[in-house]
Amino acid sequence: MRRQLDFDLLRTFVAIAETRTLGRAANKIGRTQAAVSMQVKKLEEMLAQPLLNRTGRGVVLTLHGERLLGHARTILRQHDAAVADISGTGLVGTLRFGCPDDYAAAFLPDILRSFAGQHPQVFVEVICAPTPRLLEQLAKHALDLALVSTTDTNTESKGTTSIMRREPLVWVGSRHDLAATHEPLKLALSDPDTLDHRAAVERLDATHRPYRVAYASGSMSGLLAVVRSGQAIAVLTQSAVPPDLQILAPGDLLPSLPTVGLTVKFDLLRPPPLVVQFAEHLEKIVPTF
Repeated sequence: MRRQLDFDLLRTFVAIAETRTLGRAANKIGRTQAAVSMQVKKLEEMLAQPLLNRTGRGVVLTLHGERLLGHARTILRQHDAAVADISGTGLVGTLRFGCPDDYAAAFLPDILRSFAGQHPQVFVEVICAPTPRLLEQLAKHALDLALVSTTDTNTESKGTTSIMRREPLVWVGSRHDLAATHEPLKLALSDPDTLDHRAAVERLDATHRPYRVAYASGSMSGLLAVVRSGQAIAVLTQSAVPPDLQILAPGDLLPSLPTVGLTVKFDLLRPPPLVVQFAEHLEKIVPTF
């Protein structure tokens, strides 16, 4: 009997692989968690292979699941491109998109992959930089839109959408040292006008904890290299913490940090359809928690 892969099942499987939990995958594709679980079971029965291992922290793909993921992405991308091309529903043009480094690693691959599948004739130029630098580029009309971080609960400012995601800033250090106990505390922070830099300095000043900024740069790779060396600790959004580093809990040594919001900002009050479509795509793809 010839086995046929169902596109709907493949989309559900890819959503699970990218979110790593059944609940988040269900929210992403607009189904219940029970329905998602049933689809996985149906796909496993169809292929006669286990695809997921469930753990206390979510799901992990089996070897067969990892192999299927590559095929599924290729199949869905070609399918969506064919539909967009033949039906004439695909957009055409170039879009300039800005994204902070800390969100780029977590969300950008999924954002670009899925948008390219729907609109293969759109070329997306990506600029990764801290939020203040992205705002400068928007003001110069060098970007069409950007994901930016904000602590302002009022996002009804010009060219800005509502907050699509909130998450805490966290202290981050190496797993193999006690940098948080050093006096003065050594910090690796982004540019002085960024939210993580300002939050760290303001909270430490308020608690009178001695500190020294050992490294300040807009380069995420540079910050992480300093933290991995054990010479300093950093402040990151929780989703940006690499698995080889640890989140340092606030307490006697470290003050609590604020939560930041993620929103979309445009360079024009009335952005063109291509930019609006990409912004709507962002709201669908970027997890809300």
